Amino acid sequence: MTPWEFKAREFVNCNCDFGCPCQFNALPTKGSCEAIAGMEFDEGHYGDVDLSGLRLVTIFYWPGPVHGGNGKCQVVIDERANEAQRAALLKIVAGEDTDPFATMFAVFASTVSELFDPIYAPIDFAVDVDGRTGHLLIPGLAEMKGEPIRNPVTGDVHRARIDLPSGFEYTLAEIGSGTSKCSGNIPLELTNSHGHFASLHLNNHGIVRN
Repeated sequence: MTPWEFKAREFVNCNCDFGCPCQFNALPTKGSCEAIAGMEFDEGHYGDVDLSGLRLVTIFYWPGPVHGGNGKCQVVIDERANEAQRAALLKIVAGEDTDPFATMFAVFASTVSELFDPIYAPIDFAVDVDGRTGHLLIPGLAEMKGEPIRNPVTGDVHRARIDLPSGFEYTLAEIGSGTSKCSGNIPLELTNSHGHFASLHLNNHGIVRN
């Protein structure tokens, strides 16, 4: 098993109501599951391949809950990545060199029946985890915007967090609102639905818990 580890910041938008029932082992709000996730690696490696500064986007669709399978996945990798970096990221996303079901990559890969050829493209991405804001732009393919949830009466910013001590993606996530639009193999159109913002620290064995 090639050792890998990274620290990254992510912004995820799915079609569920705020909070996302999946985080509580419940069924998705609307029956199916649609999501787009963007992340930027602050530091990381796969073996001796440096991943620092790269960006990665995954777009998913499942006709039912994730554990029901038959999912579709489109991976988009930062065009700045060289061949070794591209190969490393694809292996991590595919759940390779990872303990079984130890990361969200390994879990999701086990439920995907249609994996489209990866796309290498410029990825404009920024996320402020504590501020619950973020944006993503892949020209001609996807755009995503994240912002805090607001009180429907006063308009004041509302803050909520999800704490998963034994999670496989994050330990603590800030919850916000996301709006996304994707074309291509997995078209999505999400408006003011669940968004989460998290700092990740993962390796072959799952979350690195300090």
